[in-house]
Amino acid sequence: MQKYTFFLKYASFFVLLSQILLNLSLIMTLEDYIEQHSSPESDILSQINQSTNLHVLNPHMLSGHVQGRLLSMLSQMIRPHRILELGTFTGYSALCLAEGLTEDGELVTIEHNDELEDTIRHNLSLSPLGNKIRLLMGDAKEILAKESYGCGYGYSYGCGYGCGSFDLVFIDADKREYCTYLDLLYPHVRAGGWILADNVLWDGHVVDPAYDKEKQTIGLRAFNDQVANDPRLEKVIIPIRDGLTLIHKN
Repeated sequence: MQKYTFFLKYASFFVLLSQILLNLSLIMTLEDYIEQHSSPESDILSQINQSTNLHVLNPHMLSGHVQGRLLSMLSQMIRPHRILELGTFTGYSALCLAEGLTEDGELVTIEHNDELEDTIRHNLSLSPLGNKIRLLMGDAKEILAKESYGCGYGYSYGCGYGCGSFDLVFIDADKREYCTYLDLLYPHVRAGGWILADNVLWDGHVVDPAYDKEKQTIGLRAFNDQVANDPRLEKVIIPIRDGLTLIHKN
């Protein structure tokens, strides 16, 4: 009888709690809403997305569905002949950007973490676009510092802008080195070309005094200031995910 009384006393509470939990599970987040109203990622990209989240450390570094569709759309609008990517991770963003390449175009992507090489090459092989992508393993600063890096690895593109000239660049490597990357790659971006820089808001740390001594935050703040103060560049920050800056070289 005592157990029955206890049950009656708290039954309504548990029913209410279960209803609240059910309602919470049905609430659609803004991110869910955006994904559902954006073009879907391909089966191959979805496979890479899932595999990265299951098997690779720091899977949040992957561009993901919505940002991947934005990168693809921007590339398709620009229709670049040559793309340079700094920071390949598992190849998701490279395949998204490659969707906008011209028929005879090519994307050069640089990744420093040699432990990812096999994963990258496997993922790129899943897509026909992988044949348009050349992976370079090494430090982006060292590769960019080579004046002939466009041809120094045995490639000849005949792009019409001169070897080493790119129409579109995507920066998503070491945040501490963004200023250095920009200085090194700027001469190799054609006039009228585009630079995209990822993670420029850094989870809000760029405006948080608590991160004043954090090196990646310091690097991103310096980069954002450098871009903002450069009259040769048109620029706008899009607050998608961790922040993406669109830069147009005049």
